[in-house]
Amino acid sequence: MWLFTATAALLKLYLCGIKVLIYQMFNRSFQLPVLPRQKGKVAIVTGGTRGMGFETARHLASLGMHVIIAGNEQEEGAAAVKKIQEERSEGKAEYVFLDLTSLKSVRQFAQKFKSRGLPLHVLVNNAGTMLVPERTTEDGFEFHFCLNYLGHFLLTNLLLDSLKRSGRVNNFSRIINMSSATHYAGYIHMDDLNRREFYTAHGAYAQSKLALVLFSYYLQEQLTGGGFPVSVYAVDPGMVDTALYDNLWTLAQMLKKPVAKILFRTPAEGASISVYAAAASELEGAGGCYLYNGEKVQSSEYSYDLELQAELWKKSCELTGL
Repeated sequence: MWLFTATAALLKLYLCGIKVLIYQMFNRSFQLPVLPRQKGKVAIVTGGTRGMGFETARHLASLGMHVIIAGNEQEEGAAAVKKIQEERSEGKAEYVFLDLTSLKSVRQFAQKFKSRGLPLHVLVNNAGTMLVPERTTEDGFEFHFCLNYLGHFLLTNLLLDSLKRSGRVNNFSRIINMSSATHYAGYIHMDDLNRREFYTAHGAYAQSKLALVLFSYYLQEQLTGGGFPVSVYAVDPGMVDTALYDNLWTLAQMLKKPVAKILFRTPAEGASISVYAAAASELEGAGGCYLYNGEKVQSSEYSYDLELQAELWKKSCELTGL
């Protein structure tokens, strides 16, 4: 039974990937429109030291934002900031340590940020990992679940007051959650979120990406109901040639390399959707949606389950001590 379930999940995930590649074969990457200047705004980008995170941080800085790059690699962080500074962007970039696999580190980061008294207009929950072998974090959580979802869930909630205060009518603060087409193959094991009964890296990854979509929709409902000027977007960058694919099997790695050169998006192209969600005027006040290639599209049917959204939120609060 376990083998059958694992195989079915694997096939479903790879079918999602094939569909994305076919789409990218026949459709150009989303081209960013001219975006309004963002002078005076502050953004946090998790995983902003490389790949799509770096490209997002770099573009937001070019628009005039003060961008805080949050990551757990000190040297990479310093190099990313230096590169942005050398480009003489209108904005500012700095690096602050954050380990999303440690709830203690998330709390320390949020406390440090709030102690500075800065506003917060954009939070890009970009950091992620994919297909890592089974392991747990220092708090005992499955690695994908904690890094991709639970750490971002806690970070967002700890910074929510700052986002609410910084937003204005017709100038909402924005939260961008980086999901993936793999969420269509995801399933939330509410009684086993850490996947201890049976573990597959593919299933754990898909679950974490589905959790981000459920979180996005539920949070938007709470914010809208409370009348707060904050928009939440779940975004899908497509298949992008980044280090996320380093954990593929050896054979898959060999097959991926020639395919990636032709069909995968570049990190800058992948980042365009998160930049669009963070700054586009036409998305003002239009949160609670799933964005793919510059358009609002339907996420998985499962992601619109209101009871599941509420149940996951409640469980996540318990797990993070909120």
